[in-house]
Amino acid sequence: MGRPHLPMRPAWLCRSCAAPWPCQPARLALTIEFEGHSVALAFYLASSMYEAMDDTLRLGGLPDPAALHARFLGWATRSRRAPPTA
Repeated sequence: MGRPHLPMRPAWLCRSCAAPWPCQPARLALTIEFEGHSVALAFYLASSMYEAMDDTLRLGGLPDPAALHARFLGWATRSRRAPPTA
């Protein structure tokens, strides 16, 4: 089994594939881990997003809240939406 796709702080890159975390494999693993608990997943991702903002500020950077929201929470929100009805 491969290495888990976990965040490497303070850069918030995946320890396994070096993509911005949560990378696609991490998203899949989180979806499976939090199946049936979408609110808990949203809280976990929001907490991670705020930690990433804090780490960016601590490193002297300026976080982009909209980009971080899309990266950490946007994919989870999209996956919860019902498909449009015709």
